[in-house]
Amino acid sequence: MTKIALLGAGGKMGVRLSKNLAKTNYDVDHVEISEEGRARLMAEVGVDAVDQAVALAGADVIVMAVPDRLIGKIAHSFIDQVKPGARIIVLDAAAPYAGEMPVREDVSYFCTHPCHPHIFDPTPNEAVQRDYFGGIDAPQGIVCALFQGPEEDYAICEDVAKAIYAPVARSHKCTLENIAVLEPALSETVAATFCLALREATDRAVSMGIPEAAAHDFVLGHLKIELAIAFGIFPEGKFSDGALLAIDKAKSVIFKETWLDDVFNLDAVKQSVKDICA
Repeated sequence: MTKIALLGAGGKMGVRLSKNLAKTNYDVDHVEISEEGRARLMAEVGVDAVDQAVALAGADVIVMAVPDRLIGKIAHSFIDQVKPGARIIVLDAAAPYAGEMPVREDVSYFCTHPCHPHIFDPTPNEAVQRDYFGGIDAPQGIVCALFQGPEEDYAICEDVAKAIYAPVARSHKCTLENIAVLEPALSETVAATFCLALREATDRAVSMGIPEAAAHDFVLGHLKIELAIAFGIFPEGKFSDGALLAIDKAKSVIFKETWLDDVFNLDAVKQSVKDICA
């Protein structure tokens, strides 16, 4: 049986993972240093935390459910305590892509991150529809990268990733650089920024006298069909001539001409992950 040490088990993400691992046959040692986290772990999962040194000594897999900015620092603090052949799983590409993981050639490093539930996946019931983050009721995709270690460790770590993010609909094999481009560049620098800009634009429309409920219905409804058209999910749909004219005129007002090159330049991605880790 694969032995897992889950670091940060009593944190917000750690409790999510602990609940999912409790549904599996993995032998899990839960590690949590804060009293508040230990209390949360017992209250929400029903398990006690164990001493980190004990958990690490016997672990086949170490899952780091810790903040991005602390991944490198924490990994350096325990790397000498893990056995040869251990697999260390991080949940974000920032620290490893920034070069912050400790050098240890006889361990494997693996990165995995949730895609979160797909907007256009079927939602058969309210519980699935309301699982916005994933890992509870709604199936989601995940991305995975083995960036150090033998290829056979990929399948072992991917199985753990599928367990902690369950239910998983799709697992995508990527490189570490792929995941760093996906987050922060695509999902945060671009998508999250666009989302907040959409909210700001909606609030501006409301300030001009439009009822808030009407504005929300209008923009969120239009987003569904517009995203379906843009991503080819609704192939028979197309933007009207008026919409295409508005889009063409808006691009030069809203975006710099070089915005794609600026955001997806790998030097910019590298700087972004360094900023996150700092």
